[in-house]
Amino acid sequence: MSRAYDVLILGGGLAGLSCGLKLSESGKNIAVIEKEKSVGGLARTIEEGEFRFDLGGHRLFTKNIETQNFLEEILGDQLIEVGRSSKIFMMGKYFDYPLRATNAFLGMGPEKSFEIVLDYAVENIRRRLSKKDIVSLEDWVVQDFGRSLFELYFKDYSEKVWGIDCSDISKDWVSQRIKGLSLGKAMKKAFFGNNKNDCATLIKKFRYPREGIGVLSIEMKRKIEEKGHVFTELKAERIHIRNNRVVEVKARNCNSDMYFEAENFISSLPVNLLVNIIKPRAPSEVLRAADKLKFRDTVIVTIFINRHKATEESWIYFPEKDIPFGRLHEPKNWSSVMAPEGKTSLVVEYFSGRDEKLWQDDDEKLIKMTAEKLVELGYFEEHELLGGKVIRVSDAYPLFKVGYKEELDIIRNYLESIDNLITIGRSGRFEYYNMDHALESGIKAAEIVLGKNCNLKKVLDNSYLEEMT
Repeated sequence: MSRAYDVLILGGGLAGLSCGLKLSESGKNIAVIEKEKSVGGLARTIEEGEFRFDLGGHRLFTKNIETQNFLEEILGDQLIEVGRSSKIFMMGKYFDYPLRATNAFLGMGPEKSFEIVLDYAVENIRRRLSKKDIVSLEDWVVQDFGRSLFELYFKDYSEKVWGIDCSDISKDWVSQRIKGLSLGKAMKKAFFGNNKNDCATLIKKFRYPREGIGVLSIEMKRKIEEKGHVFTELKAERIHIRNNRVVEVKARNCNSDMYFEAENFISSLPVNLLVNIIKPRAPSEVLRAADKLKFRDTVIVTIFINRHKATEESWIYFPEKDIPFGRLHEPKNWSSVMAPEGKTSLVVEYFSGRDEKLWQDDDEKLIKMTAEKLVELGYFEEHELLGGKVIRVSDAYPLFKVGYKEELDIIRNYLESIDNLITIGRSGRFEYYNMDHALESGIKAAEIVLGKNCNLKKVLDNSYLEEMT
C-alpha cells in the first residue's frame, strides 16, 4: 500500500529540506526521503568524541534577501560572525588570498612576477590579433591571465580537483566558479590592478552556526517534522511514470520496500541516477547522455591534534601536485566549540573517483598518510597526533567536461516533459551551486508547486567571490 502526500521530495540535502520546509509551512502534506542516516548532504557536521567538524568548510553568505531571511528565521541567535582569512601554499611559501601586489611580488620574486606580467601582455595582444574559440578551462585561463599564471596555479590545482586535463574541463566551470571566485581574479588584481567594472568582492566576514553547519539541516528537519515526515536510510529505487506524470516512487531501507504517491515530486538526486531509475525506461539517447555525465567524489580526512591551535586561517589551499590534498581548514577557527580546550583538528579534503586508489585505501592508511604530510608541513608534531576520522562522499561535485552541456540538455528536455517532476540542488540541476544557491533552488521549486512563476535557471548569482572547492 502506498503512502500518499501532496509532495514527495527525493533527497534530504539543503535543497530538499528548504523545499520541504517552505511547502510544509504553506500547508502542504509533504515527505522527504534521504538515503543516508542523517540529513544535510555535504553540509553535515560530524561528531567524533570531543570534536565536531564539517565535511569541508561551509560558510553562510548570500545576496538573496529571501534566502537571508530564511536562514535567519531558522538559525536565529545560533549564527556567529567569523572573520575570513585564507592562504595559498605554493613554492614553499604562504600567499594571501586574495593576493596583494606586494605579497605576490615579494613571494614570487621579480623574475617570476615579470614573467607573469609579460605573458599576460602577450596574450592580450594575441587576443586582439586573432579570434580563438574558447572551449576549455585552459583556453579561458590562458587567454585571460596568460600561460605563466595558468601553469603556476590553475593547471595543477584544477587537475588535482577534477582528475582530468585542463583541456578537457569545460569553460562553463570557469563561468560558474572562476568568474565568481576567484584565485584568478585575486591574482589578476594583484598583478594587473583592479577592474573598475568588476563590482564583485571576496567577503571579509561570514556567518556560521556556532555548533557547525549541520545545525542548519537539523533545524530544517525538525521544523518539517512538526507537520510532515522525513525518512532517513531510505533509498529511492524506482520512479513509475504514466502519461508523462510520476505516479509512484518505490524506496527501500535495509528491511523492506516502501511506496509513495504524490501530486508533485521534487528530486535533488544526482541527475544521471534519477534518469536511470525511471520506469518505463527513458529513451536510449537520454540514457546514453546520463552515462556520460560524471560527478567527482571527495574523501575527507580529519586529524585530531593535542595542541591548542594549528593555524590562524579559515582555509589553506594546496595547488601543487606533490601535496596530495587540495584544501584544509581548522574548525576551531570558525567556532571555539568545535574542539575541546587545548585540542584542535584539521579537516583535509582530497578529491577522487570511486575507482581510484585513494578512495579504496583503508582508513588507517589515509589517516597515517595525511598526518605525516601535515607534520612535514609543520602544522603539529608527531607526538601530538590523537587520531583521525575518514568520511567518503560520493557524487560531491558535478564534473563539467568539454561537451557536457549537450548531454545535459538532452536529459533536461526529457525530465521537463514529465509534468509533475522538478529537479533541484547541485546534483539534481548539475550546476555548481554554493549553499545559498542550493537553498534558493529548493525555495523556488516550492514556489512553483504553490503556483508562483519562478525560473530555476536564474538561481546562480556570481556577483560575489566564492572560496574555491
